[in-house]
Amino acid sequence: MRIYSVILLAGVTVLSACSGYKYHQSNRVYTKQAKELVKPLKSVPDPYVVQGISIQEEPVGTVNFDLRKPNYVIIHHTAQGSCTETLDFFTKKATKVSSHYLVCKDGTVSQLLNDYFRSWHAGVSYWGGLTDLNSASIGIEIDNNGFEPFTVLQMSSLLELLKNLKQKYNIPTANFIGHSDIAPGRKVDPNVWFPWKDLAMNGFGHWYSDTTGVTVPEGFDTNMALRAIGYDMKNPGSVYDTFKRKYLQDSSNNKQFDSAAIKVLYQLYTNPF
Repeated sequence: MRIYSVILLAGVTVLSACSGYKYHQSNRVYTKQAKELVKPLKSVPDPYVVQGISIQEEPVGTVNFDLRKPNYVIIHHTAQGSCTETLDFFTKKATKVSSHYLVCKDGTVSQLLNDYFRSWHAGVSYWGGLTDLNSASIGIEIDNNGFEPFTVLQMSSLLELLKNLKQKYNIPTANFIGHSDIAPGRKVDPNVWFPWKDLAMNGFGHWYSDTTGVTVPEGFDTNMALRAIGYDMKNPGSVYDTFKRKYLQDSSNNKQFDSAAIKVLYQLYTNPF
């Protein structure tokens, strides 16, 4: 499957050479800002100076290093009406929101930011002890208003994109998660229409098998299990809603964290696939 990129801001080809291109000005800002970010990376580290600490006066640069790499992928829906609306939103300074990729309904994929740059997509977030997911993740926005199914073309392109990112950065299977996972109660995307099971069957996130014969042992601590998976348990009710919205989509309107949900959680905690 070929992935079409209409805005390759992070690659070698930028479609803004023509001054009439709609995003010509935002691409110029991108290029300037990227150059400023790269400058400090080129210099040998300055001597470490902190009052009260003995320091080495001359800089010493190690020869063993490479670039930091993303270790998570966070999936969002745009909650907007079109890809054009989202692109316009992401190319305005005032919005202070961005993402690495945007997947349109026709399967078109736009790369908006180099994978190694820190996008502003996660906001206040938490997962498995991390409190700054922006610094450890790639953000993917999918054109969807939150109240409609995702298209076949979208999902086909998304799977190819995820396959590429997983291989390129060796991202663990468990680290493909949703915006609502890292911000329960504050965010619901990519919402109940998103086919998490299909992603898991392709190696992006974990799922569960038939729970008919599952027996949950007495005393099983649901909050502990949810915390072990990665959730922030400061507000358990919001996490219960988020969990059901993802794993039990047909019954997500039922606010009770009932036996069916507990069985799913127990299996994900003990034997996910």
